[in-house]
Amino acid sequence: MKKLIKVLVVDDSAVVRQTLTDILNSDPQIQVMATASDPFVAADRIKDAVPDVITLDVEMPRMDGITFLQKIMSQHPIPVVMCSSLTEQGSETALKALEYGAVEIITKPRLGTKQFLEESRIRICDAVKAAAEARLGRISTRAHEIQPKLTADVIIEKPTSRAMIKTTEKVVVVGASTGGTEALKVFLEALPADAPGIVIVQHMPEGFTRAFSQRLNGICRITVKEAEDNDTVVRGCALIAPGNRHMLLKSSGARYYVEIKDGPLVSRHRPSVDVLFRSAARYAGKNAVGVIMTGMGDDGAKGMLEMKEAGAVNIAQDEATSVVFGMPNEAIKLGGVDHVKPLEMIAREVLKLTT
Repeated sequence: MKKLIKVLVVDDSAVVRQTLTDILNSDPQIQVMATASDPFVAADRIKDAVPDVITLDVEMPRMDGITFLQKIMSQHPIPVVMCSSLTEQGSETALKALEYGAVEIITKPRLGTKQFLEESRIRICDAVKAAAEARLGRISTRAHEIQPKLTADVIIEKPTSRAMIKTTEKVVVVGASTGGTEALKVFLEALPADAPGIVIVQHMPEGFTRAFSQRLNGICRITVKEAEDNDTVVRGCALIAPGNRHMLLKSSGARYYVEIKDGPLVSRHRPSVDVLFRSAARYAGKNAVGVIMTGMGDDGAKGMLEMKEAGAVNIAQDEATSVVFGMPNEAIKLGGVDHVKPLEMIAREVLKLTT
């Protein structure tokens, strides 16, 4: 029997503490060991027993979550999942938390439809499992995913067997999850202003991807923006899928563009890397380069294999530089990867394959 992931829930709202406790305890691999109404109470709880993962609110009395996160990471690193609301200010604050060492961001659960609550449960439990697996001086045993997963079939048909004609214009499609915000920063900062067009799925909640894109745009030589429906994929620009929406690569003549659409979770995610990669296999084929980065689970593995079968060349981030080696490893095991590279070498490899 796998060891239970022990979680400390820190939030000033009693309703949120109870809701998170109910959600996490519904997963047989997770157990909420304690809750705390603020960081001072949390510190006392940690003295009694060290949790495997902490879920941490951003705005709390006596001490804010960001300050507490900094103290945890400097004194006794424990995987932290930030639990934030969807306001722009909160999004920016939560993104700052990722820079300070938080592993994941999840959205606070709210009352809604049965589908919304079930999707929230999947996302929150998976975020905690990913955090438990993250590298913070040690590697935890990978948690087994037990919930059924939908495939990209629910969004887009499989690509045809006909090979795409190779052209001079390449498009780069990228998928990432846990640890991906920092990995994407390293990758995109290394690209020149005239880099090939890039389309990215990073697993993030709705409301965070715009602030994330704006932050990257301010530090990269290329333009980085949250994708909008029908945006054209052009050189010197990276489009990031909006949180909670699937993104597909499409083509019209020599023009590549993106389609943003709703739909169920695919491979347990929305946006899904499998959806993006399958669309790249179908509409770009030999003109695509695929990149799969750090993240828990297997989203993107099947899509990357479909890309390779359509003639694309694919790159996976290596284990040593991945926060969680799940997604790259699954793609490698399926046979969809041509090159395995450390994070700092991926941009160079992409440029070599697209020139």
